[in-house]
Amino acid sequence: MKQQKPTSSAVLRFLRWREKHIPERVLVVGLAFLTGVACSIAAATLKGTIGLIQNAVMSFNGLTQFNYSYLITPIIGILLSGLFVKYIVKDDIGHGISKILFAVSQRKSRIKVHNTWTSLVASSVTIGMGGSVGAEAPIVLTGSAIGSNIGRFFRLEHGNLMLLVGCGAAGAVAGIFKAPITGLVFVIEVLLMDLTLNSVMPLLVASVTAATMSYLFFGMEAMFPYVAENPFTLERIPMVFFLGIACGLMAIYFVKMTVRLETKLKSLSEWRKFALCAVALSTLIFLFPPLYGEGYKTILDLITGQIEHLMDGSPFELLKDSGVMILPLFLALIIFTKVIATVSTNSGGGSGGVFAPSLFVGAVVGFVFSFLMNRFGVGPFLPTENFTLMGMAGLMAGVMHAPLTGTFLIAELSGGYNLFLPLLVVSVTSYGVSRLFLSHNIYALRLAEEGKLVTHQKDRAVLTLMDVEQVLEDDFSILKPDMTLGDAVRIFSSSESTRNIMPVVEDDGHMVGMILLDNIRNIMFRPELYDRMQVSKIMVVPSIRIQTTMSMEEVMRAFEDSKTWNLPVETPDGEYVGFVSKSKIFNSYREILNENFGGD
Repeated sequence: MKQQKPTSSAVLRFLRWREKHIPERVLVVGLAFLTGVACSIAAATLKGTIGLIQNAVMSFNGLTQFNYSYLITPIIGILLSGLFVKYIVKDDIGHGISKILFAVSQRKSRIKVHNTWTSLVASSVTIGMGGSVGAEAPIVLTGSAIGSNIGRFFRLEHGNLMLLVGCGAAGAVAGIFKAPITGLVFVIEVLLMDLTLNSVMPLLVASVTAATMSYLFFGMEAMFPYVAENPFTLERIPMVFFLGIACGLMAIYFVKMTVRLETKLKSLSEWRKFALCAVALSTLIFLFPPLYGEGYKTILDLITGQIEHLMDGSPFELLKDSGVMILPLFLALIIFTKVIATVSTNSGGGSGGVFAPSLFVGAVVGFVFSFLMNRFGVGPFLPTENFTLMGMAGLMAGVMHAPLTGTFLIAELSGGYNLFLPLLVVSVTSYGVSRLFLSHNIYALRLAEEGKLVTHQKDRAVLTLMDVEQVLEDDFSILKPDMTLGDAVRIFSSSESTRNIMPVVEDDGHMVGMILLDNIRNIMFRPELYDRMQVSKIMVVPSIRIQTTMSMEEVMRAFEDSKTWNLPVETPDGEYVGFVSKSKIFNSYREILNENFGGD
């Protein structure tokens, strides 16, 4: 373990001054603003660097009929990125959002300092040279790392530190997409943070700040400008619903194929894996140039109707005039090969995420769906630009299990708020179909493959490591049914009793009831009743009892149903053995979580 550098006296004096003069709630909002600014700068840096590298590659491409450089540049990109990670970073920086989920699930929310910049470098080279991935996951990891390390510098307690991690993620999404609402919703849906009114404000501050800075950097124009030449009509709702089903099925393919390919490639040696991925990636990009990079230019062409350029530079261009169906066939092949190109990029050494690939595939699915429906005269006329946007929302919702994120993102990316209803319909439908076959989104499934799934289903994961005996408490004073109120008061007031609840147990060991201090508080100071009232008359019968053979999931459901803090425990034969309390369960939960899933 690395020995931490001692904190300088100047920093300690500053922290003490801050503690005296700046309330933590105010500090968190201020740090959220700072995080938003840093995230927008990081996003601008990433986008600018990717653009510079891509322009250099394009100028090198020359004037040949086919893009032969695509056989080389993507390989160089993933090689340089892989060498950078292996010999300079010396740490795994892939699957950024999965790493954030794991950091949050550990209840530590500590993300290493190098993550504030290493993902920017690796993904810039990867995507700029043609890697078929997105820049969003790296920038989200960068933003979360910025928030985490700012919070650690100010020695924030865990709750606020986790909140700043969320602020970093929200600011990164808002900054890269110029989408402040999406930044907030992304944290809620994908990171699944427990939010309160107090925590929403810092997230909003980070999102709005990052988006505002991005408008200053990149201008006010939407990322995918959209003009509603064909307003949405209710007669198209059934087709929107069918598009949602198609997106859900495609999301299932996308997620399962991604995880399956990544798992298979992990078993290969490092250089053999690189060689296989390099050949697959360069070949696919050569055959299907839209797979180059993030694919946002292709999305823009689909939205604006400039489809005549989609096959430019591809060997398939020679077949362009052979018939009208060559284009949807070309795009259909792109839909199914994009996931291979994405996995080849990341597994081959590159750095990037599935945010952009899911948007890309969704756009193509929406376009092909509407194109074919119009071609064969099925249903009313479907504007391809509208359905392209809907497909983007639908596939993102299915892949990430985030229907609101998909809806708001596309509305903010395009300015197409008049499509809000169909965007929501297709997103919810796709999410529903995806949930039927995928219990987790793509990020959680990756954690499951690594045996680290403790965020989206962390309660179940940790509870399986616990049993009733671990959390059983048996140091309760026991009453008999024939005892009097006076006996109960004396036991409650004795120095040996530290509980505010006492079980009433018969001689054969069966519990018949219990007395709570709160229930007798109004009569315990009336001595005239001490000998007149028996315990059997003032006890209450528990509505639910725990059995020692129950699983901890069943115990937690019992607590939820009973709405109580303590529940009695008995053997299957009905013999009283003690109580289980929520506080004891929570303490054991934290211990097991740290022992089995924690550690830096």
